[in-house]
Amino acid sequence: MTRPRRFLVRIMVFLVAVAIVATALFAPVSRAFMANPALNGLILGVLLIGIGYILRQVAMLGAEVTWLETYQHAQHSSTVAPPPPPQFLVAIAAALDNRGTRGALSAMASRTLLDSIGARLEESREISRYLIALLIFLGLLGTFWGLLDTMSGVGAAIKSLTVGGGAESAQIFEELKLSLESPLSGMATAFSSSLFGLSGSLVLGFLDLQAGQAQNRFYNELEEWFAGITR
Repeated sequence: MTRPRRFLVRIMVFLVAVAIVATALFAPVSRAFMANPALNGLILGVLLIGIGYILRQVAMLGAEVTWLETYQHAQHSSTVAPPPPPQFLVAIAAALDNRGTRGALSAMASRTLLDSIGARLEESREISRYLIALLIFLGLLGTFWGLLDTMSGVGAAIKSLTVGGGAESAQIFEELKLSLESPLSGMATAFSSSLFGLSGSLVLGFLDLQAGQAQNRFYNELEEWFAGITR
């Protein structure tokens, strides 16, 4: 069976490419991050959690493949004992042991086991999909947060302007610059959170795609093996 090593390599190459781009754009990225360190730090934290979770999901397939290969070898050799199954394949191991030394699985039992494996594989990706949606939500949350700050800052800037009463144009211009600092800070929050949220969802989306391909490859090869032991 195909091991998930190639998919892990793709993920690592992609992450290295992302790190190189982030390093090349370190100055503007750091300025964008400091626009709202709390929210942007939360977005980056969710991104790191998602990367670790997806890497773990892909790496776990290696243990499943190893067990299946060892089990197949043990079936053809009387001196090799079948290894204890990993938690993901306990039901399959029990069904294979119950079929006897020369027996075969029924078509219904084989389909039930495959459906169970497919459901578990699909369920394991729900968390990564939720994290992708969470990154988009946090980016939009920061956008609306920044827009609210901008609107309130613009209103305060308009109210603070005093034209007339002997005020000079230079003084009015200075008051305008000071009053526009709050709206500009709100716009920085809006754009920076959108930048980090959408970029993070893009990274996790690619990793989830690779995890899905690895799981589909595992499921297809498992289905082909089950076809050979199904009567």
